[in-house]
Amino acid sequence: MTMFCNQCEQTAKGTGCTVVGVCGKKPTVAALQDLLLYALKGLAIFAHEGRKQGIIDEEVNLFTYQALFSTVTNVNFDEQRLQDLITQAITLREKLKSQLVGQGGKITSADPAVAFQPASDLDALVEQGQAVGLLTDKEATEDIQSLQLTMLYGMKGLAAYADHAYILGKSDDRVAAYLQKALASIGDNNLTLQDWIGLTLQCGEINYLAMELLDSANTEAYGHPVPTAVPLGHKKGKAILVSGHDLKDLEELLKQTEGKGIYIYTHGEMLPTHGYPFLKKYSHFYGHYGTAWQNQKKEFKDFPGAILMTTNCIQEPQDLYKDNIFTSGLVAWPGVNHVSKGDFSPLIEKALGLPGFTEDEEKGQVLTGFARNSILNVADAVIEAVKKGAIKHFFLVGGCDGAKPGRSYYTDFVEKAPKDTVILTLACGKFRFFDRQLGDIGGIPRLLDVGQCNDAYSAIQVAVALSKAFDCEVNDLPLSLVLSWYEQKAVAILLTLLHLGIKNIRIGPSLPAFITPNVLQVLVDNFNIKPISTVEEDLAAILS
Repeated sequence: MTMFCNQCEQTAKGTGCTVVGVCGKKPTVAALQDLLLYALKGLAIFAHEGRKQGIIDEEVNLFTYQALFSTVTNVNFDEQRLQDLITQAITLREKLKSQLVGQGGKITSADPAVAFQPASDLDALVEQGQAVGLLTDKEATEDIQSLQLTMLYGMKGLAAYADHAYILGKSDDRVAAYLQKALASIGDNNLTLQDWIGLTLQCGEINYLAMELLDSANTEAYGHPVPTAVPLGHKKGKAILVSGHDLKDLEELLKQTEGKGIYIYTHGEMLPTHGYPFLKKYSHFYGHYGTAWQNQKKEFKDFPGAILMTTNCIQEPQDLYKDNIFTSGLVAWPGVNHVSKGDFSPLIEKALGLPGFTEDEEKGQVLTGFARNSILNVADAVIEAVKKGAIKHFFLVGGCDGAKPGRSYYTDFVEKAPKDTVILTLACGKFRFFDRQLGDIGGIPRLLDVGQCNDAYSAIQVAVALSKAFDCEVNDLPLSLVLSWYEQKAVAILLTLLHLGIKNIRIGPSLPAFITPNVLQVLVDNFNIKPISTVEEDLAAILS
């Protein structure tokens, strides 16, 4: 059985995974994810048409987020869960169809997705998924298909951010409206190449809205992050490790473990959660363990407690710790325990039955919590340092980490950046250098952790505020973006930066396999996007 998946940076041979995903995705799972997107397209066509009749279904909107998010890299590897989502897509589609017909509306689309009926057994569903393949217009030109994939992968990242915000009670119908319109548009032969460029950049515009919603959701629920020193060692006692991105799951776990003698540690992109005042109040929320997602197999096997995977980032669990790992939300791996309805008692029981750490360990600490409020609170000092020449340049070095060779570039870049420059970072790309001691400039740390990839809005707001302070455009600031990408949330963020007109972005370790030379040339011509080269060459070019 073969497959084709090219949505992540590590895709095989730089073109696409055809035997098994580098992420561990099996061909059966790839086929079911393709089929889920196809079923979702049929639902989206009805939802888009329904809006013209005033039919807006909140359940359909939420499902749109969750279905797209379930196909993001390292989220859902469970065939049964994917089959259930396909069934749900058809159920919701038929409900919308009945509502539409009841109000005198019509579906004029000849797209077969509107009438698709899933097979009743798993093997036949997989065959249907293989027949469907990637969700593009197979009759369109290669460049249009490239734009459709760029848009689709950006939409997956957008849906992830929308789902994070929704969990905390924040939503905006414009997000679902765009996702449904864009899905329904795939296959529309009346759209030109320029139309597809517009739709793709609109993904960036709507993602900016979703990130703003998420920022508001996080800060209203947990307060604005504050600079916080996070221990890298551990305390003697029982332990639970939390990875992923979900703040609500972390909050609920902290509540349910209070007074039980269990210390809670973060892994990966959960590190920045230590900066939130509302979460800091829990005395058993202690420190950070490990680094980025791709190192979990060697790091998790040595963790003496239970492990919770929230949102994306899961890899195939090793037998050494498979019984100790739990998933929540949309995350799924066959045979792994799943937490449902926010009840973490099975996870807690497992942690109490494991040895935990047998003694205290000191391993130093790292700083986090430099989100927009923290940086803007010292904006006067930053601006003065720039005016006096103490700070010559800002670099945003961040994004996704990964296992593919070439990512040592980012460590070298940070270490070789001149001592009169400041490094802003976010997402798991920071784990290449997060524990480096870079010193400070007049009391301002040279390494400022803005947060998760979910906190890209904060970094953008810092740049906007600086541009206003210096009365110039963002592109004229002494600020350079040097980004690493891996999965679809990074695509969404890049599209947001392009929507905002930010230019001269350097990206690596390699360019997306789904972008054709012609589409890449459009990005180069309009935004001066550059692939990374060598640290020495890039630093020289930026600082010249």
